Amino acid sequence: MAEKEAKKEKKKAEEEEDEEEHECPEGAPAWVMTFADLVTLLMVFFILLFAMGSIEENKWKQIKSSLRDALGQENIPEQGIREGLDVIKEKVLDESTIHAVDEVGAMVAKEVEEIASEVEEFVFKNKLAGQVDVSSDERGAIITLSDTVLFPAGKSRMTRTGNDIIKQVFDLLQQFNYDVKIEGHTDNAPIKTEQFPSNWELSAARAAEVARELVEAGFPPTQLSIEGFAQYRPKVPNDSRQARATNRRIEIVYQRGSVRKHMVDILRRNR
Repeated sequence: MAEKEAKKEKKKAEEEEDEEEHECPEGAPAWVMTFADLVTLLMVFFILLFAMGSIEENKWKQIKSSLRDALGQENIPEQGIREGLDVIKEKVLDESTIHAVDEVGAMVAKEVEEIASEVEEFVFKNKLAGQVDVSSDERGAIITLSDTVLFPAGKSRMTRTGNDIIKQVFDLLQQFNYDVKIEGHTDNAPIKTEQFPSNWELSAARAAEVARELVEAGFPPTQLSIEGFAQYRPKVPNDSRQARATNRRIEIVYQRGSVRKHMVDILRRNR
């Protein structure tokens, strides 16, 4: 009898042990948290890879345009993604191309300096100091004409003295076969007339008048463009009468981009 009871107790203990082995603990296993962390890190890793391999569309178009002008690389894709970066790496940024870029940059800088030097000599020979000035910046070589000798106050019709100066400037412009932009600038004195509701219209009209005189003198219109900046590109603060006179001006810009394109053509022909 006692032996029979012992067997029953043993069997009952074995059944309880089996139930404990097959019972699932509450909640997810501990390894699930580690796995989730790993997946999250992988997702972040691939997001970073995509971000580093991408470029904004507008920025890519600017880069593409610069490369086309400087390097003559016509088949740069529109996409701002890895495809475009691979083209640059494989087809453009080799050692010879980098050397060509440096060479073009040096040629452009030298040519802009020569243009500025020629203008300075022209100003000296024609006794135009104080009326015509020359400088250079990221835009290119710049011939600055004071509006006090070109236009009456608040007008866009050029004076007789202004016509004479533009004819002399035309002789200078003929020496260099580059695109030219005519920029009109005013001071901050407001204007509101039927013809010129604001300085925007006045600055643009004066730039157009200079361009028209140059075309009539024989300058190719396909190489001219105009732009009016009103009072928003002052050379000096508009805090005095003399400063305002300085800011009222016409700027004739030998565009650096046109010079660069010309230098690239020279390098192509010499290869």
